[in-house]
Amino acid sequence: MTFPVSFSGNSTLTGFLLSPRTYRFDSTVTQPLVVRKPCRSIMEITQIMPLVYAAILPAFFFSRLSGCFRNTTRLSKNMALRRALHFVFKVGDRAKTATFYRDVLGMKILRHEEFEEGCKATCNGPYDGKWSKTMVGFGPEDDHFVAELTYNYGVGEYKLGNDFLGITLQSSQAVSNAKRLGWPLNEVGEALYLTQAPGGYPFYLVDKEQPPNDPVQKVCLGVSDLQRSTHYWSTLLGMKVMDKNEEKKTVLMGFADSQCKLELRDIGGMVDHGTAFGRIAFSCPREQLPDIEALMKKENQKILTPLVSLDTPGKATVEVVILADPDGHEICFVGDEAFRELSMVDPKGNEFLDKAMAEDKSDEWFAKHNKQKTAA
Repeated sequence: MTFPVSFSGNSTLTGFLLSPRTYRFDSTVTQPLVVRKPCRSIMEITQIMPLVYAAILPAFFFSRLSGCFRNTTRLSKNMALRRALHFVFKVGDRAKTATFYRDVLGMKILRHEEFEEGCKATCNGPYDGKWSKTMVGFGPEDDHFVAELTYNYGVGEYKLGNDFLGITLQSSQAVSNAKRLGWPLNEVGEALYLTQAPGGYPFYLVDKEQPPNDPVQKVCLGVSDLQRSTHYWSTLLGMKVMDKNEEKKTVLMGFADSQCKLELRDIGGMVDHGTAFGRIAFSCPREQLPDIEALMKKENQKILTPLVSLDTPGKATVEVVILADPDGHEICFVGDEAFRELSMVDPKGNEFLDKAMAEDKSDEWFAKHNKQKTAA
């Protein structure tokens, strides 16, 4: 906004007021001319300043507001690109575990991989020896939340804590399978049953027809301070709070309505992870991984494994960052682009698992030497 300013000698120029004592004028030369000239009176200042503020403040306010909207929109888009992938379970009895997931729940073996040494991101836990990974779910990992079953050849059982409180899935067929096979099943609510996977991991089965999309509804984790944990997962990791239940002391959240949700439940005390502790995994665009790590450093949050590349024999290499929430729940973020390639369904996954179990002589070896597998 321009103002006429008079100077001695009855000359008048039109220019911009930079401060009560500074005006900026456009001269006939190519460069602007800044002229410092004392204002003639306080009256002049009081007349000019309201006009300045009237011109500047709205533009300043709306530019800041627009920036906030752009940042919020960008953040929302980034969060929308994140996906809930799987939960990692340590299993001591691979054969019985396969029976539960395949025959009771009705899931499919999506891929099976064998490793000769421990994972750099401790995917199999704090163990260095030979291990395997089996991905099992109701459909492809691109649009289903699945289970990752890690089996350490030298470990026979793990100690449960109070950290993992269950997975809920909707499938009347799973309820029917459990009853037919005599798998332990307890009715805990209307059309709701509780069963356990080998190792004691709880699963809640909703006795309703399996939906056309993913039947897995939510994963429930125990926390010691619900408000603190909600802040971590929603504010720092960007999850949307979808429901709160004061009576049950739970908060339900997720990255999208169509995905498996995360439920946090206040257990009223410290969280014990035992040795059976698992890990929940999410994907995000690869470019977000350094930002996630940087944010956690800035907020003084725990990073278990800084950004690292993980190799799978004959398959895509992925990059991950492993975090821990305030209660020590392990969280994996993996670059989505490479993970989609790695996680493609292997038509021979079922065959590879059966072959690996048939060739696994570890139980026989321990029995022959009058030993037992390690109880972690």
